[in-house]
Amino acid sequence: MAITIDLKGKVAVVSAGTQGIGLACARRLVAAGASVAICSRNQHHVRDAVSELKTQGEARVLGHTVDVTDEAAVCEWIDTVVKELGTVDIAVANAGGPPAGTFRELSLETWDQAYHLTFRSVLHLTRAVVPVMRRKQKGSIIAIESVSVRFPIEGLILSNAFRLGVVGMLKTLAGEVAQDGIRVNIVGPGYTATKRLKELAGRLADVRGVAKDDVIREWSMKIPIGRLAEPDEIANVVLFLASDLASYITGQVILVDGGLSPSP
Repeated sequence: MAITIDLKGKVAVVSAGTQGIGLACARRLVAAGASVAICSRNQHHVRDAVSELKTQGEARVLGHTVDVTDEAAVCEWIDTVVKELGTVDIAVANAGGPPAGTFRELSLETWDQAYHLTFRSVLHLTRAVVPVMRRKQKGSIIAIESVSVRFPIEGLILSNAFRLGVVGMLKTLAGEVAQDGIRVNIVGPGYTATKRLKELAGRLADVRGVAKDDVIREWSMKIPIGRLAEPDEIANVVLFLASDLASYITGQVILVDGGLSPSP
């Protein structure tokens, strides 16, 4: 008998769901039958993503302009989703990565901004959805982080620092809410073919005085599978974790990195 993932009747929210991995996750959830609400700071990106997602399935799709570093705005977003769609069953915490740079290059102000973008954004969404999920005694929270939670990545000291904090918070939370039927997991993508990764490759290429394609080729050679991931390959894991097929999985960091990270 074929196994399918059917999320009809479920409601999912995806922050930063208009591009890259976030949009790929929203696509998968809509295709599986879930009603999906996405947000982004860019109103035009929200409009375009909603238009695309509405072609993927029959469930409802909502889009809102939200700054995920603003706790009040995130709470208002989730309140609106609950009013419009009735509940939140699945929450995918995603945000654009903090700027690249070395310790010497980055100002204290940039560190503060990265804290709010990378750590506080996940905290805001989690605090907003946990009470909703507790009322139903069921839910799945999935944070999109990075393979950098296993080992540091050159030039990404901000990401390397704050994503480990997110993992510590969510693994602790997983134990606290397990009895409420809420599962909490982290997905750690490796090098993935997104706009942000290409921008990072360009920055490193400029520093080294080489071509951007050379940087991407170097990364690919480090990966046992031999290529970058596609956003849909990350989204497939998110879809699984959102479903009842993952009903006994919580508090885990699942790396989707083509074998890049060293064994524990």
